[in-house]
Amino acid sequence: MAATLSFCSLCACKHEPAHFHSDLKRNYFRCSECYLIQIPPAQRLSQEAEKSEYDKHQNSPEDPGYRKFLSRLFNPLNERLKAGGHGLDFGCGSGPTLSIMFEEVGHKMSLFDPFYAPEKQIFQMRYDFITASEVVEHLHSPAKELQRLWSILNPGGWLGIMTKLALEQAAFSRWHYKNDPTHVCFFSDNTMRWLARKWQTNYVKIGADVALFQKPLSLKNEAL
Repeated sequence: MAATLSFCSLCACKHEPAHFHSDLKRNYFRCSECYLIQIPPAQRLSQEAEKSEYDKHQNSPEDPGYRKFLSRLFNPLNERLKAGGHGLDFGCGSGPTLSIMFEEVGHKMSLFDPFYAPEKQIFQMRYDFITASEVVEHLHSPAKELQRLWSILNPGGWLGIMTKLALEQAAFSRWHYKNDPTHVCFFSDNTMRWLARKWQTNYVKIGADVALFQKPLSLKNEAL
């Protein structure tokens, strides 16, 4: 495979991402600045093929197993929120569930998904908290999308991200998470720390795959 990657889609640093791993289908490159591991654009699915993969998902708020899975993000985020907040479930999918869980405890929720809830006017509002559960690994333009979320978060508000964190090279080669064809970028602990520095906040790690960021009450909002 001859595909290469000439720039980082998160930090846009001057260094070309270095080859990290290859398998039979794709190449993986890691940035030396923010440590994001990325797939070259030429090896990503078309929008039609990507949606076809998502259409196979059978997520439902009636599924107790799915609720238990989402509770890894829901519980630590909810305990940090003030009552009656307004949240955004970014990348809600075809069976929004996390939003229902927050509504059940008294929060108002808005939804966005580029395929299933593409109402872009939701980005004209501001939110007390934003969730991105199993979403960031699908982003083709993570700098643009994450900064857009951060910009519509109220001061003092929380951004909650759930994603599997990338492993070091030897373990990455055996990692099942990289095999999903819709996964095009992989965050690590170092990537989350880079985001926290950029946003001038703390990275709160919960368990193995949840990252929480609280927007400072007073801050010059820098672009990524």
